Amino acid sequence: MRQFVVIGIGRFGGAIAETLSRLGHEVLVIDTDEEVIQKISDKVTHAVAADATDESVLKSLGVRNFDVAVVAIGSDIQSSIMTTLMLKELGIRYVVAKAQNELHARVLMRIGADKIVFPERDMGERVAHNLISSNILDYIELSEEHSIMEYAVPESWVGKDLRDINMRVRYGVTVVAIRNKKDEEINISPKADSKIKEGDIMIVIGNNNDLKKLEKKTEKEI
Repeated sequence: MRQFVVIGIGRFGGAIAETLSRLGHEVLVIDTDEEVIQKISDKVTHAVAADATDESVLKSLGVRNFDVAVVAIGSDIQSSIMTTLMLKELGIRYVVAKAQNELHARVLMRIGADKIVFPERDMGERVAHNLISSNILDYIELSEEHSIMEYAVPESWVGKDLRDINMRVRYGVTVVAIRNKKDEEINISPKADSKIKEGDIMIVIGNNNDLKKLEKKTEKEI
């Protein structure tokens, strides 16, 4: 069991805190809004109404002993930067910080944030890819050049095996897993003779330009 502290309990921070707690980890949440803290208190390990920009508060709560800190403060960029800086100075090994824009992200990186997230932008990208093709269920950007995509196989592929479809040659992508939405079976590192079944979803990884070939395949279907 790992220990997490989540600071700023809006929709993003609240979802992270509740999910981590549900997965069996110890979660401390901090927010200045007492009403928000009351609502989430029975869903996490500890919930405290306090100002996380006050270093004495962070010290008194023992945050330096936590494995990971998530700074999910909303529109108050100054508080986000101050809190991130103090968490790193207190010795927390891994700090994830939510950024509002690229400038905010650059400042957070300069002061030591280990990972920057853009929840609104990332969700917007996922929705956009889904709108382009109804077969694209999820799209996660790994870097500027590579991504992972969940692709619902078209009916024309059912009954064929991966050798017949030849994803690497036709589209330049690699199938890393196949899961079936009906029976929830997951085939990790499927072989060339793996048969495609109705309801199968491919998890593929590849260069962003190559993944666009898959998207274009079904653009006309919606």
